[in-house]
Amino acid sequence: MHSSEQAAHPEYRIEDLAHHSGATVRTIRAYQDRGLLPRPERRGRSNVYGDTHLARLRQIADLLDRGYTLASIKELLEAWDAGRGLGGVLGLVAEVDGPWTDEEADRISRAELDARFGGRPDEEAVREAIELGVLERIPDRETEEYLVPSPQELAVAAELYAAGVPLAAITGHLRELRGQVEHIASRFLEFTTEHVFARYLEHRPPTDADAAEAASMVRRLRPLAQQTVDAELARAMRLFATLHLQQHLVADTPLPRGEEPRAVALSPETIRAVQRLVGPQNVSAFIAAATEREVQKRTLDTLTSNTANSRQIDQST
Repeated sequence: MHSSEQAAHPEYRIEDLAHHSGATVRTIRAYQDRGLLPRPERRGRSNVYGDTHLARLRQIADLLDRGYTLASIKELLEAWDAGRGLGGVLGLVAEVDGPWTDEEADRISRAELDARFGGRPDEEAVREAIELGVLERIPDRETEEYLVPSPQELAVAAELYAAGVPLAAITGHLRELRGQVEHIASRFLEFTTEHVFARYLEHRPPTDADAAEAASMVRRLRPLAQQTVDAELARAMRLFATLHLQQHLVADTPLPRGEEPRAVALSPETIRAVQRLVGPQNVSAFIAAATEREVQKRTLDTLTSNTANSRQIDQST
């Protein structure tokens, strides 16, 4: 091949391909064995790779970073090789994997961090914040510095600390809250998948057109989860804040007879099932919420039934 053709179509030995792609030689060979990467061209005793192989390796790395398994990546790539476009699918992946908030990450030095939380270093609190993802250590810095994915979340923690809430209580509350919010997010995704996205995801992988339409739908529905949670949280905060205030303003008001709190026995199987569903730390909150929802449902059913009965009586008279 002439040098001008080589410049237009670069060729790589496997070691060069590994260097340009960031994958190891062993990984490249494993991808070939799994059918994820086309076989190289054989020239004499040498294997020759091209830009197609480099692009495929970068595609695989990008999908792995987004949480896809090698098996699902193989399905996508086979669809691509069969002539089905992946532009829509990759657009859907990018839409779902992109930021779900307009908030931008920030940086904070260790000195600034200590100053915002009382001025005294607290290694345990920093360790917990890193574990929770509130802070991310930035490596290879002369001074200790952190990435703050959600400056609002850190600001809330600082305000609570300034109001007198201990750091251990703040992190404990965040762990509990995160479990409950993750459950809400999971239910919202199940709900929208069942009623909205199922029709786009009938084929695996989805067609290019279906994937593009699903990506557009994600953009439309993305704000709804936040808006719903905001509205329901505002309603619940007003309700419970009012009740709490009333309880604290009226001193030593005894509960009406028969309304004292009491323990309710649940079978070990039920407890284990709830733990698997929401985690051990959220069992009490889940059972309380499920009970409240059931009571509300039965109340609504009773009201509906009473209304229907009244209409029947009116019609008969």
